[in-house]
Amino acid sequence: MSWCEELFGTNKPIIGMVHLKALPGTANFDGDMEKVYAAAIKDAKALEEGGVNGIMVENDGDMPFTHLLTTEQTAALAALTAVIKEHTNVPIGVDAAFSDYKSALACAKGARADFIRLPVFVDTVVSFNGIMEACSGEALKYRKAINATEIRILADVQVKYTHMLNPNISLEESAVWAGACGADGVIVTGSHTGGETPLDAVKRVKSKVKIPVFIGSGVTTDNADEQLDIADGAIVGSSLKTDGVIDSSKVRELMEKILFRCASVG
Repeated sequence: MSWCEELFGTNKPIIGMVHLKALPGTANFDGDMEKVYAAAIKDAKALEEGGVNGIMVENDGDMPFTHLLTTEQTAALAALTAVIKEHTNVPIGVDAAFSDYKSALACAKGARADFIRLPVFVDTVVSFNGIMEACSGEALKYRKAINATEIRILADVQVKYTHMLNPNISLEESAVWAGACGADGVIVTGSHTGGETPLDAVKRVKSKVKIPVFIGSGVTTDNADEQLDIADGAIVGSSLKTDGVIDSSKVRELMEKILFRCASVG
């Protein structure tokens, strides 16, 4: 049994996103932490009620992102992750956007979470906030230093909203490097949040790595069958919302379709 199946209890896990409202230390924080907590817990419970196999907590409301989180952001992200873990009974992950490995690992360790997402792991990319360099070596050393080797790392390859500094590096090369540099799984995305991930890209990555390959954007009830025919799992957020809030009926519809698919092929 793979670590993925052992952790999530299925061979095709669906990880639902909790997109947090703006946190302290950011331009859009409105000063009301109770509202931030209430919205996060509501979304997390809706995801669990709908049947997801895991939840990832991300400081999505902190746009525009910086390279590193402030102390205030990290403290709030850790506290919110811990509260979500207390209110749910599924594996929990952390994404400290945009790819702050120390904050992600520290939050996960403190909140007793199970995995993190690192959007920039082996690639050097250009985004709206400048050049971001690979962090795989530093991330693994820090994970070891804080005695957090139980926390799994899901690493994006050539992640959405960025451009490779060296465009000659193929997606397959990035995926192979991610596996070689210690990622427990890789994530393939489309060009933007909610944008469908090209099946060809997923196939190309799957053909080159032995670790789990997750789809990181654009999975919907309509395309879940074909996407999960190839990928080992998916991270889903935008398509599960109504008016910006997780809709448990949409979650349930997606999960029922996936369960039906698994029963049909199994």
